[in-house]
Amino acid sequence: MKTRYINARIYRGGKFEVGSLLVEEGRFVADGPGAAADRTVDLGGRHVVPGLVDVHVHLREPGFPHKETIATGTAAAARGGYTTVCAMPNLDPVPDTPEHLRVQTDLIRRDAVVRVVPYASITMGQQGSGELVDFAALAPYVVGFSDDGRGVQSAELMEEAMRRAAAVGKPIVAHCEVDCLLRGGYIHDGGYCREHGHKGICSESEWRQVERDIALAEKTGCQYHVCHVSTRESVELVRQAKARGLRVSCETAPHYLLLCDEDLREEGRFKMNPPLRSRADRAALLEGIADGTIEVIATDHAPHTAEEKSRGLAGSAMGIVGLECAFPLLYKYLVLPGTLALERLVELMSVNPRRIFGLGGGLEPGQAADFTVLDLAAQYELDPAAFRSKGRATPFAGWPVQGRAAMTVMGGETAYECTIRNS
Repeated sequence: MKTRYINARIYRGGKFEVGSLLVEEGRFVADGPGAAADRTVDLGGRHVVPGLVDVHVHLREPGFPHKETIATGTAAAARGGYTTVCAMPNLDPVPDTPEHLRVQTDLIRRDAVVRVVPYASITMGQQGSGELVDFAALAPYVVGFSDDGRGVQSAELMEEAMRRAAAVGKPIVAHCEVDCLLRGGYIHDGGYCREHGHKGICSESEWRQVERDIALAEKTGCQYHVCHVSTRESVELVRQAKARGLRVSCETAPHYLLLCDEDLREEGRFKMNPPLRSRADRAALLEGIADGTIEVIATDHAPHTAEEKSRGLAGSAMGIVGLECAFPLLYKYLVLPGTLALERLVELMSVNPRRIFGLGGGLEPGQAADFTVLDLAAQYELDPAAFRSKGRATPFAGWPVQGRAAMTVMGGETAYECTIRNS
């Protein structure tokens, strides 16, 4: 069956143009005056982009289905406009062997409604120390290697990991954190922390390991990607690495672009790792977005139970959800005020992660029909009770937003639909 999607503003060549898309057997095919279709979907002038990609999500399964499952996490992704998500390895069992990875991929094949590409861990058991995984055995089945949630503490171990990752052509994707600099902290070591008697996490705990790893990436030739950059020093280190021509990239998350430690409240929904940093750090992140130093926006979607997030800043688990609110937040508070062009946001949330991580895709004939239809006129308040994710913790609850995914199509099949009807 051929389906034609008409009356759309389609993202092509870095800009939007009015046109149509023709899909057959899960792929885009050439459209034109002589091309027939069995079904027509009128998109009502909405914007169509290659499906959004999140390279940093925690789907919690196997091991922690009380927090999230493949089914609920990918349903949340589809509602947020994502057609591809990359799943972090803090699972049980940790995907540190092909056998352990198979537990996860079997669940993905059974339950996922969008494409899920897993990470393998860097170290056995994702301990950040000890023995490295068998990179060659795992490489064909994963997007990269990460110990997300822990920084690899030994420079020697990380150097060897980078050499092995380079040999199999996969990136090291690093959570950068120096354990000895944490000192029991759980929010940013800034004004709010001192005024309210909390324990702080210093910025150096992040940027010092970014600095080390960039030097190792230069030495080994490994492709290196920094997770959830939150400090101005980290941005500058990545900027300098790029200027030297290194294969270094980084991501940040919506909460670091829209909030800072001045916005903290005594609630678990404001607690994540890395923490919300200073106003100056936020400004540096926005500058990094503007000049291309930061090429990816990922959510670090990290669901926990309501009870785990009910213990205030000091006692709550670290992590917030983001798949269902990232685009409307960024569109409302960065695109509409003119801080960021819509086309640039599409690059950050779709085009760049596909390129950097070798995920392929696009809206050209022959490509898989993975795309997102955006309703940019929709205005509403964020209501976590409506989320499809099991997680509800977000600092943006109740925020007015604009824009949403009206339809998410995966391989030619509708994974999520809000308002569009077929004709």
